[in-house]
Amino acid sequence: MEIDRLEVLRALLAGETAAQASTGRHHAAKGLGGVRLQDLDLHEVEDQLLARTDLTDLVVLGGALSPALTLHLVRHGAIVFPSDPQAPLNVYRSQTYTADELYAGLDGPDGYAGTLDGRTYAWTTDRRSEHDAYATMLRAIHDESITDALDDRLDGLPVVGVMGGHAVQRGSNVYAAAARLGFELAEAGLVVATGGGPGAMEAANLGAYAGSFPSLQKAMNALGSRPSYQRDVQAWAQTAFSARAMLGVRGTDDPLRSVGIPTWFYGHEPPNVFGQAIAKYFSNALREDGLLARCTHGVVVLPGSAGTVQEIFQAATRVFYERMPTRGGSDSLPPLILVGRTHWTRTLPVWPALQTLARSTPSGRMVQALHLVDTPGQAAAIVTERHTAS
Repeated sequence: MEIDRLEVLRALLAGETAAQASTGRHHAAKGLGGVRLQDLDLHEVEDQLLARTDLTDLVVLGGALSPALTLHLVRHGAIVFPSDPQAPLNVYRSQTYTADELYAGLDGPDGYAGTLDGRTYAWTTDRRSEHDAYATMLRAIHDESITDALDDRLDGLPVVGVMGGHAVQRGSNVYAAAARLGFELAEAGLVVATGGGPGAMEAANLGAYAGSFPSLQKAMNALGSRPSYQRDVQAWAQTAFSARAMLGVRGTDDPLRSVGIPTWFYGHEPPNVFGQAIAKYFSNALREDGLLARCTHGVVVLPGSAGTVQEIFQAATRVFYERMPTRGGSDSLPPLILVGRTHWTRTLPVWPALQTLARSTPSGRMVQALHLVDTPGQAAAIVTERHTAS
């Protein structure tokens, strides 16, 4: 049992106490064994935990607890994972990030370098932690925690992935088309998930975040004053926060429309601020596969370069072996849609390879899953029609 809310732990402790009182028994054989407490402040339940000795195989992941409680837990068989004071972030967190968290401190004297996002990237490149086994373990725990948090946010929701290059500039026609794609998909009731970075990824997240097309156009006009992050991340991000304010900040209780899944592996790519939930990973491999593994309603690939090509073939591998997630009750594979006929047949001729691969599958289902279209609007039509039909 994983517990990341104090009220759940309170209920567990109170429930066991009541059951023990009614039967006259104390400290059942199993006790709290098998329970995982993740990122909890245990000060308020310290007395209840100090009164117990049935703690073998209880695992405490981070959080806040007194030295006395730590000693008591360990003495009675619990495992306590402490935080690393050198780590700039909480590796045991139980929730996805928000843009406000990652960019906290952006307006300070250190600019982007002083934000949680900037400091965390610096930690990954610090030679003192780069090859530190303990730091490596903490990053792995963090990524597993984020995976759990992302699963909780997306549970049962229809997700479509939008992939595309980070170099697409705000104010361009390509950016506007990607934003329109994100808007149309979200308006159809789909959750738009991207790699969470700048360029086409930001555009799709922006479009999904917007509540109306006029407000989306207004936000895009404002963003055009800072077309790229490459010279000044601080100004780029500040412009984005201003544009987001025009759209109205979506809270955690609002319907989920826009999700970003970026990585600190690409430290030169800051996360965009238009994901309502941001699941940022240290491992790019986990991030890439985790994104594709959640695309129940398909993947749309906009023109891009090396990273986008990598994502295409990761998705193609899942389609080939029929390991893509499917809609409830559906026996068809989610579509893999490439946008930009010239780009994917001539500039980067990925499409012929995909077609050859698809024809070699025994079932032939991959052939039906692949689509090559000219415009994002055509891609949106394929996805939304399938969603409506389901």
